[in-house]
Amino acid sequence: MTWTIAFGELHGIFTWLHGLLVDTGLGQPWLNIVVYGALGGMVFGVLCLLALFLVWWERKISAHIQQRFGPMRHGWHGWYQTVADAVKLLQKEDILVTTRDRVVFFWAPVICFVAAFLAYVCIPFGDGLIVADLNIGILYIMAVTTFTVISLLMAGWGSNNKYALLGGMRSAAQIVSYEVPMVASILVIVIFVGSLSMVDIVKAQSGLVFNWFIFRVPFGPIAFVTYIIAGTAEANRTPFDIPEAEQELVAGYNVEYSGMKFAMFFLAEFINLFTVSAIATTLFLGGWNGPILPSWLWFLGKTLLVVLLLMLFRWTYPRLRVDQLMEFAWKFLVPVTFANLILGAWFKYAGWYW
Repeated sequence: MTWTIAFGELHGIFTWLHGLLVDTGLGQPWLNIVVYGALGGMVFGVLCLLALFLVWWERKISAHIQQRFGPMRHGWHGWYQTVADAVKLLQKEDILVTTRDRVVFFWAPVICFVAAFLAYVCIPFGDGLIVADLNIGILYIMAVTTFTVISLLMAGWGSNNKYALLGGMRSAAQIVSYEVPMVASILVIVIFVGSLSMVDIVKAQSGLVFNWFIFRVPFGPIAFVTYIIAGTAEANRTPFDIPEAEQELVAGYNVEYSGMKFAMFFLAEFINLFTVSAIATTLFLGGWNGPILPSWLWFLGKTLLVVLLLMLFRWTYPRLRVDQLMEFAWKFLVPVTFANLILGAWFKYAGWYW
């Protein structure tokens, strides 16, 4: 059975479920809740498995870059080790600081975890494989991922620890700073497509590979490079991981978290890594477009290639100082992205379309 047939049968199952619910006399609002709840549960399960895979994959990549093998005897290339670590985190004691702000401390990892998954409402995994094709899809994604800033500030403040608070403030400053060039890079593509819908952006790149926006010289490559740099900072990845600085802040905003709460921050980081890569695939690499193979396989392959690129960044470049990181954002990246945006808009409305 091919995956294409499997997805077709899945659509048939949801159609049958919808008909069954109609026969029970449920109204349309309840039908929508059940169907979208089932879709959300599926996406949640897939992303959890994907996060575990990314943890294992990064361990192997980092091991080979450092000329070592890492775990090899627990399953194929040690993949049992990742599962064992996940089970261990679930069973660990949830240590609670006595002087913590109870409400803020509890909800910080929950908000971070939920915000990481909300973006996947509008990400097209393939032709027709999208939960909701909103006409403001990319704007929605940028909005919901901003909740990460709030959750990190909550974690730092709720821990009642000066090092955690400094880590949360660093995180907020970094994410807010790099969101500006990220949005400017995305707006270049939005201007030329004329739509905020993720599906419309993918369809605008259909056809030959040179229709992908990364090959639309000069604005496409510049927007892609600046987006990848800003996305690396958004995901708190090296060389932009100053919120987690062992030298001065121990583990930063999550230093007081343990057990499942810590695992939620950890899982959200890898989900955000895949989110940044999936958006890059949709905006610049043609999304699901590609010959012969199923559309979802093209999307997954391109996204994992971007994930690999970001992982190589992490294990190649040293961490920047906080002052270097902020100066790079405001003195270099912001001017470059805004110049690219202004020139792109001028070329578009002057009729000189690449």
